Amino acid sequence: MVNRVTTARSTVAMRRWGAPAIVTLVVMAALTVDATARQARPKAPTEATAPRDAGEPIMAIVSIKTQQVTIYDADGWILRAPVSTGTTGRETPAGVFAILEKNKDHRSSLYDDAEMPNMQRITWNGIALHGGPLPGYAASHGCVRMPFGFAEKLFDRTRIGMRVIVSPDNAEPVEFSHPALFVPSPEAIAAAPTRAETLAREAAEAARTADETKKAAAMAARETASFTASLRKLKGLKTRADAELAYADKVLAVAKTDEAKTRAEDFRQKAAAKAAELGTQLDTANADAKSKLDAAATAKDAAKAAGIRKADIAKAASEAKLALEPVSIYISRATQKLYVRRPTHKPAPDGGGIVFDATIEVPVTIRNPERPIGTHVFTAVARNGAALRWTAVTIDNGDNAKAALDRITIPQEVLDRIAPTALPRSSIVVSDEPLSSETNYRTEFVAVLSTEPQGGFVTRRPTADVRIASDDFQGDDGFGFFNFPRDPAPQTGNTRRRGGQYYRPMQPGWW
Repeated sequence: MVNRVTTARSTVAMRRWGAPAIVTLVVMAALTVDATARQARPKAPTEATAPRDAGEPIMAIVSIKTQQVTIYDADGWILRAPVSTGTTGRETPAGVFAILEKNKDHRSSLYDDAEMPNMQRITWNGIALHGGPLPGYAASHGCVRMPFGFAEKLFDRTRIGMRVIVSPDNAEPVEFSHPALFVPSPEAIAAAPTRAETLAREAAEAARTADETKKAAAMAARETASFTASLRKLKGLKTRADAELAYADKVLAVAKTDEAKTRAEDFRQKAAAKAAELGTQLDTANADAKSKLDAAATAKDAAKAAGIRKADIAKAASEAKLALEPVSIYISRATQKLYVRRPTHKPAPDGGGIVFDATIEVPVTIRNPERPIGTHVFTAVARNGAALRWTAVTIDNGDNAKAALDRITIPQEVLDRIAPTALPRSSIVVSDEPLSSETNYRTEFVAVLSTEPQGGFVTRRPTADVRIASDDFQGDDGFGFFNFPRDPAPQTGNTRRRGGQYYRPMQPGWW
């Protein structure tokens, strides 16, 4: 009723004021609507640099919602820029990634040799950060386009392995602490370089010793084989000599004449002398055979022991060298497993990226595993006295960061092996998702949110099967962990294969 009366009064007033007043009111109304729209519309992202000295970039967070990328060092954001992510049907996948490879003058192998300057790859099937045109909205085929100048500046400052988080909404790192996070030992960190150097020398010496004992065992085996063949021949000659002596006895026994007996006796004496000589040789050879066989067995045992020592020290040296690197853990609610990655800085043998050690893959206990836990990235950004200063980034629905860690029990054996020498840039990623099939021995971790569109991911050619890192075989420097992947094993939990959400398990590791 009030609205009806007000409307009637307004109509009467407009009639009284006439056309000029009506025009004025329409203009004022339009201006009011436009001002309201401008106020409601979010401000377009712009390129910016933090007003302080920047440290080394630790992570990049891409917001699909606001079409913006923000680069962070240990103390907060240092660079911001607008981006253009994937269009509908070719969406940039949301999830947790890392820089796998860098190419300043890359050209697309999928889209007509298109230029992708300052390309920083985050998946092997083609998702990358690179310079490109920005129309002000999502327009790519799945990559993250950045301003050309910004892409060049960022390319020069990042390194392989830097974390890249693609979030559906806005996300930023916040200061965080929790008892489950690594607590390093100052003594272990101080002793780590010397220990790594000492074990490297011992590993080299053990390798030389193993090589020498292996050669000695091989030579002893060859000598034994040759001697065994000679002994076998000698036994044959002795057997024939004994047969000749037996025949001579028979000839002598049937001889009738003196001449025949003389010839038979001469034949027998020669046969007896030959049999006696071969008997003496055979007795000596049998005595030598025992010593040679014993020596060959001793050499074989020494080679085996040296090989075991070589493997043990090489493994210890490898672990000591890895202790000098940041460590990353991925905990999946889908697979109920904990995975560990550490960079070896060894170039991948098939080209592209570096090798990551992946010898730790173990079951993990998650309380109430049927309930979503969300996706959280915990990063040690800097030292904090004897401890580490951590941040947390949450990009998926579920528990908050603290509640997520509260539900997880990391095996003590893993903590004992990793925590004492944990360094800045170490991280723990917790997610409902399994590791993507894009995760292999050349990557840290790739996990894609199955709850978000992934068109730009699933429409691309899948990455060809590659060898998975394992400790089944160790190379010369203890980092040659390669073997061919088996067929993917069934997994519980979230087994949807959108966006390659299917991790190829590695061979059994140290556990």
